[in-house]
Amino acid sequence: MDEKAILERIHEFIDEEHALRQAHERSETSGEDARQRLRELEVALDQCWDLLRQRRARIEAGQNPEEARVRPASEVEGYRQ
Repeated sequence: MDEKAILERIHEFIDEEHALRQAHERSETSGEDARQRLRELEVALDQCWDLLRQRRARIEAGQNPEEARVRPASEVEGYRQ
Protein backbone atom coordinates (compact mmCIF):
# COMPACT_ATOMS: atom_id res chain seq x y z
CA MET A 1 0.00 0.00 0.00
CA ASP A 2 1.54 3.31 -1.04
CA GLU A 3 1.33 6.62 0.81
CA LYS A 4 -1.62 7.86 -1.23
CA ALA A 5 -3.64 4.71 -0.48
CA ILE A 6 -2.81 4.93 3.22
CA LEU A 7 -3.90 8.57 3.35
CA GLU A 8 -7.13 7.72 1.51
CA ARG A 9 -7.82 4.98 4.04
CA ILE A 10 -7.16 7.39 6.92
CA HIS A 11 -9.66 9.86 5.44
CA GLU A 12 -12.24 7.09 5.02
CA PHE A 13 -11.85 6.09 8.66
CA ILE A 14 -12.12 9.71 9.81
CA ASP A 15 -15.25 10.24 7.72
CA GLU A 16 -16.80 7.10 9.20
CA GLU A 17 -15.86 8.22 12.69
CA HIS A 18 -17.53 11.61 12.17
CA ALA A 19 -20.66 10.02 10.70
CA LEU A 20 -20.86 7.57 13.59
CA ARG A 21 -20.51 10.33 16.17
CA GLN A 22 -23.24 12.35 14.45
CA ALA A 23 -25.55 9.32 14.27
CA HIS A 24 -24.93 8.65 17.94
CA GLU A 25 -25.75 12.26 18.83
CA ARG A 26 -29.05 11.87 16.95
CA SER A 27 -29.71 8.62 18.88
CA GLU A 28 -29.55 6.57 15.69
CA THR A 29 -27.10 4.07 17.17
CA SER A 30 -26.86 2.29 20.47
CA GLY A 31 -24.21 3.53 22.85
CA GLU A 32 -22.41 0.21 23.07
CA ASP A 33 -22.38 -0.39 19.31
CA ALA A 34 -21.07 3.12 18.67
CA ARG A 35 -18.38 2.82 21.34
CA GLN A 36 -17.21 -0.53 19.95
CA ARG A 37 -16.97 0.74 16.38
CA LEU A 38 -15.27 3.96 17.50
CA ARG A 39 -12.67 1.87 19.31
CA GLU A 40 -12.12 -0.23 16.17
CA LEU A 41 -11.71 2.93 14.11
CA GLU A 42 -9.26 4.37 16.63
CA VAL A 43 -7.09 1.26 16.42
CA ALA A 44 -7.28 1.16 12.62
CA LEU A 45 -6.29 4.83 12.42
CA ASP A 46 -3.36 4.25 14.76
CA GLN A 47 -2.21 1.36 12.57
CA CYS A 48 -2.48 3.48 9.42
CA TRP A 49 -0.55 6.37 10.94
CA ASP A 50 2.11 3.94 12.16
CA LEU A 51 2.42 2.40 8.70
CA LEU A 52 2.73 5.85 7.15
CA ARG A 53 5.48 6.80 9.63
CA GLN A 54 7.30 3.54 8.92
CA ARG A 55 7.21 4.17 5.17
CA ARG A 56 8.47 7.73 5.55
CA ALA A 57 11.25 6.65 7.91
CA ARG A 58 12.35 3.97 5.44
CA ILE A 59 12.46 6.50 2.61
CA GLU A 60 14.59 8.87 4.72
CA ALA A 61 16.92 6.00 5.58
CA GLY A 62 17.27 5.01 1.92
CA GLN A 63 15.34 1.77 2.44
CA ASN A 64 12.45 0.29 0.52
CA PRO A 65 9.15 1.72 1.88
CA GLU A 66 7.31 -1.32 0.52
CA GLU A 67 8.88 -3.37 3.31
CA ALA A 68 6.85 -1.47 5.93
CA ARG A 69 4.11 -3.63 7.42
CA VAL A 70 0.95 -3.05 9.42
CA ARG A 71 1.82 -3.83 13.00
CA PRO A 72 -0.59 -5.67 15.29
CA ALA A 73 -3.01 -3.54 17.29
CA SER A 74 -1.42 -4.74 20.53
CA GLU A 75 1.94 -3.34 19.44
CA VAL A 76 0.66 -0.05 18.02
CA GLU A 77 -1.62 0.62 20.96
CA GLY A 78 1.26 -0.12 23.35
CA TYR A 79 3.07 3.04 22.19
CA ARG A 80 0.83 5.16 24.36
CA GLN A 81 1.88 3.63 27.64
